[in-house]
Amino acid sequence: MAELIPDTLIDVPTETRYHQLADRLAAAIRRGTLLPGSRLPSVRRSAETHRVSINTVVAAYRRLEDRGLIEARPQSGFYVCNALPVLESRVEEFSPAAEPSNDVLALIDTVFAAQLNPAYTNISLACPQTTDFYPGGKLGRIMSSLLRRQPQLIGQYALPPGSLHLRQQIARRSMALGMMLEPTDITLTHGCMEALQLALRVTTKPGDSVGLETPTYFYLLPLLASLGLKAVEIPTDPQDGLSLDALELLLNEKRLHAVIAMPTAQNPMGFTMPLAAKKRLAKLMNDHQVPLIEDGLYAEIQFGPTLSPAVKSFDTHGWVLFCTSFTKTLAPDFRIGWMAGGRFAEKLRHLKAVSSMSESALLSETLAVFLESGGFDHHLRTLRRRYAAQVDEAKSLIVRYFPQGTRATQPKGGFVFWVDLPPAVDTVRLFEQLLEEKICMTPGTLYSPSGRYRNALRLSCCYPFNARYTEALARVGRRACEISGLPPGIVTQAAE
Repeated sequence: MAELIPDTLIDVPTETRYHQLADRLAAAIRRGTLLPGSRLPSVRRSAETHRVSINTVVAAYRRLEDRGLIEARPQSGFYVCNALPVLESRVEEFSPAAEPSNDVLALIDTVFAAQLNPAYTNISLACPQTTDFYPGGKLGRIMSSLLRRQPQLIGQYALPPGSLHLRQQIARRSMALGMMLEPTDITLTHGCMEALQLALRVTTKPGDSVGLETPTYFYLLPLLASLGLKAVEIPTDPQDGLSLDALELLLNEKRLHAVIAMPTAQNPMGFTMPLAAKKRLAKLMNDHQVPLIEDGLYAEIQFGPTLSPAVKSFDTHGWVLFCTSFTKTLAPDFRIGWMAGGRFAEKLRHLKAVSSMSESALLSETLAVFLESGGFDHHLRTLRRRYAAQVDEAKSLIVRYFPQGTRATQPKGGFVFWVDLPPAVDTVRLFEQLLEEKICMTPGTLYSPSGRYRNALRLSCCYPFNARYTEALARVGRRACEISGLPPGIVTQAAE
């Protein structure tokens, strides 16, 4: 029976003790302290160890059952479930600079149209679709109060670099990611996509080559194409991120004019680069004087007890441009993002002014007040816990319904992760079959300009885990089993 280090929870409010106990046990399972198949301490023993009530332990164990991490065996106790096999490192060659293929771009358009269709059950769109993921009520009350007290806000332009109040709050919060920014370093943007576009426009020109992780966020591919830029795929480890040896070789050969990377809670794989790798990445870009556009969209949705710092925090000469937004965490419809442009900050402000002019003064002030009140920190704690639980629950469904041989990444944050199916499963074909059932998933080939990863897919866990979502995920697994000819039920086999 696995033993846990005693750690009292008596100072934790009663209503959250079982959440924290469940999170602690889940972390022990992920680290391997509690191994697959091992027995958990009895309910009574855990209650004594953690100095909580038996009811608290029972609630924590039930929560872990719901997440698919443990299972109850009659007359025996609770056991750690057999985990979904981890996607291992792979050796890949990086491709020459190229524009995304027409097939990839056309498939992106098809997927995007299906994602926006309310008739479809969506397990792919990386944007929460229900209000319980956002503090909409609190933001609404702040906005109403601002309108009563400062009605002139709706008649004002918040010209670049944008609301000083919000930039002050962003600068304060950036310290949690290791960045020491001043409000003058920050420019507000219309979401993260505009920030990335502006960053590319000030650092490159048509015909230049831009290094990308592979797989990468699929909407970067049409963005590069629209700017006349060529993509260079850089081998990327599913656990540790961008291959810095491959990147250094490309930089030495002067084959890159910029790099876009998501070093923290990467989309689509969910990894966070180790601290030493982040430091080396910053040094490489500064030494070679090549811009790194750091996408930090999920950087504050990390599952660990402390936040891994941004690569920007190790930037010595301003060659790292940090881009992010509040669309995934607070208010998608506000469309407010921001960027710290380093040595390109002044050019970015001018380009923003002639590009989309300004962001809403009212929406900016609403976010500023919410951040200043401390409400965002409380909201993020709840969000991180929920997404970690839902990723675990999605993996338990994959173990139960997907074909044997399926592997997945181990996300360190965010709400998306990468699933590799057996080689016989063509996920483009799977996508087309599921569309007939009004289920939308994203095939892996979207995430590569050269169209690789045909047996992979990305899953998004930012939806309520209701019967509609779980049945859709189960249906994906059943279809994949039909295509591959392989049986599902890894958990059942292991239990036998």
